[in-house]
Amino acid sequence: MENKRHFVIDFDSTFTQVEALDVLGEITLANNPNKDRKLKELKELTDLAMGGNLAFRESLERRLEILDAHKNEIPELIARLKKKVSVSFVRNEEFFTEYQDRIYIISNGFKEFIVPIVKEYGVKEENVFANNFVFDEEGNINGFDQNNVLSSNNGKVELLKQLDLKGDVYVIGDGYNDYEIKAAGLANKFYAFTENVERDNILDKADHITPSLDEFLYLHKMNKAISYPKNRIKVLLLENVHSDAVTIMKNEGYNVSTISGALDEEELAEKIKDVSVLGIRSKTQLTAKVLENANRLIAVGAFCIGTNQIDLEACLKKGVAVFNAPFSNTRSVVELAIGEIILLMRNLPDRIAEMHKGEWNKSAKGSFEVRGKKLGIVGYGNIGSQLSVVAEAIGFDVYYYDLVEKLALGNATKCHSLKELFEKVDIVTLHVDGRKENKNMIGDKEFSWMQEGSIFLNLARGQVVDVDALKKHMESGRIRGAGVDVFPKEPKTNQEEFESPLRGLPNLILTPHIGGSTEEAQVNIGNFVPGKIINYINTGSTTNSVNFPNLQLPILENAHRLIHIHHNKPGIIAHINRILAAHDINIVGQYLKTNETIGYVITDIDKEYDAEVIKELKGIEGTIRFRVLY
Repeated sequence: MENKRHFVIDFDSTFTQVEALDVLGEITLANNPNKDRKLKELKELTDLAMGGNLAFRESLERRLEILDAHKNEIPELIARLKKKVSVSFVRNEEFFTEYQDRIYIISNGFKEFIVPIVKEYGVKEENVFANNFVFDEEGNINGFDQNNVLSSNNGKVELLKQLDLKGDVYVIGDGYNDYEIKAAGLANKFYAFTENVERDNILDKADHITPSLDEFLYLHKMNKAISYPKNRIKVLLLENVHSDAVTIMKNEGYNVSTISGALDEEELAEKIKDVSVLGIRSKTQLTAKVLENANRLIAVGAFCIGTNQIDLEACLKKGVAVFNAPFSNTRSVVELAIGEIILLMRNLPDRIAEMHKGEWNKSAKGSFEVRGKKLGIVGYGNIGSQLSVVAEAIGFDVYYYDLVEKLALGNATKCHSLKELFEKVDIVTLHVDGRKENKNMIGDKEFSWMQEGSIFLNLARGQVVDVDALKKHMESGRIRGAGVDVFPKEPKTNQEEFESPLRGLPNLILTPHIGGSTEEAQVNIGNFVPGKIINYINTGSTTNSVNFPNLQLPILENAHRLIHIHHNKPGIIAHINRILAAHDINIVGQYLKTNETIGYVITDIDKEYDAEVIKELKGIEGTIRFRVLY
């Protein structure tokens, strides 16, 4: 007979994403002139108590004093908390219904707001143990029931002693007082819940770190809500990827960790060993050497436009799909280009520097309007074409050059060679990608084609321009102003010094690779890329992948989906179908697309299958990767 299992779950920052009294503070202190200071004090007191660094009763007394709350504010608190139930708890509501007799909410919070929330998930009211508010005659909260064991230090331990649960006891929580239950010998294991908050001193004491409820249920073979263990998908996000991306992936159930800077090849080769999804920006180089260690890698997200920092072919051969954000920061780069051109045409970088030194140099010499000037755009893709439209709207005559045949927008004029463009225009701006063929595409020869006194911008890729040649032509006066946002060698972090021969040149705008670094662009990218990766993992759809054959797939319903990635060679799909036929498995739908390197076959089947089928499909010669979706 199975040993009875009991589940003891904390409320604040575990069942909900937030500390309830902090939320109550947002309500009660809304019009208080010292709101920010008081909320900070409130949070500090909470963290001290949860980290085991302040007696709980003292923390509670001081927090209630700061709150100055009234019972009429509790309904608003409940309404807000209902919207803040932890995502993995919402996703696994069935767990609370099925095990309601064995689930206990044990909290140092207050029943008045806990019970209305947990009851909606099937938790029994008699299984909720928490403090109670004490109100004065006017309904003000003036304290708590001091006879309640949970209002005292070590209260959870004392309560568990009283409950005397028979069987295995598992504690899920984020605070020191949750760990104390295990330390007192009243629980088999303590699971540190990190979906909402991580307390380092608690992680050290945990039997298991649980990034979501999915992880706990998976460990105990109780996962009802998801068809495969999403919590086992480890995501590593580098270079300050926007917090929206972190939130989206955590909410999906993934185990997400972040590193603020870039990693070099050796560091990344070590970190990537158990990573399923990697997210990077422009500084991290994902090389073939790194990929040799990436045996669990499913997908890579480039949280930027370019992907030249990624060995796409090596990813392809490894069966790793790569996604980027080709449109998300287009407007940001266009606006920077327009702004810099205007500044450079007015010689404003030098005037600004002079003013900061106390020099007053009021003169119109060398200062020009942009209206009627000839703007030359090299690269007429997403950014170049939008720049064309915006530039024409403010009075530029626009010319462009692209290796690929592109339709002119508005009144833009196509040039048939780079030389023709450079010789014709007053301003040149680069918007090309970072492919190997583009390395040093603009050097001494190309600069010599430009008119005397031209303006030059590189907001594209650092390796596209020979910076020594640019310096030479700026010093000669052929280029009288330049804006450079990207460089052949860039610091990996904000702490490293930026080194370049361009430093110190007049009428030169140097920016630290921030062409797409606006709040709007980072939000767009932070939402776009995770969506594509999640869709790929959940459905197999490769829409917008930069290296995989693009397949838009229907949502999987009442079937199993077999995903087979293989080297592009004849006969694979026939081999797959022979195996399925031999096991009397009917195909509901099948989708195939190839490129020069791989074939991508999706097969939906309508019946259960045994392990031998999977073994045979994985064993097909040329198989790179095989996945099953339910």
